[in-house]
Amino acid sequence: MNLQDEITKVAYEIYEKSGWIEGRDLDNWLEAERIVMERLAKEKKKSGKKTATKTRRKKTK
Repeated sequence: MNLQDEITKVAYEIYEKSGWIEGRDLDNWLEAERIVMERLAKEKKKSGKKTATKTRRKKTK
């Protein structure tokens, strides 16, 4: 799934959870964008730590 599709999915989930309130499209989109970007940052940080650990192990052998 690409970034825009993921943001769209999360924005729709926010719309549902808020009780289908009309006229908050931009607010929902911006909130979804923030959520998705935070998830990506956490995943990147997590995968970066694994890579660093693997690199250190190779150097010490």
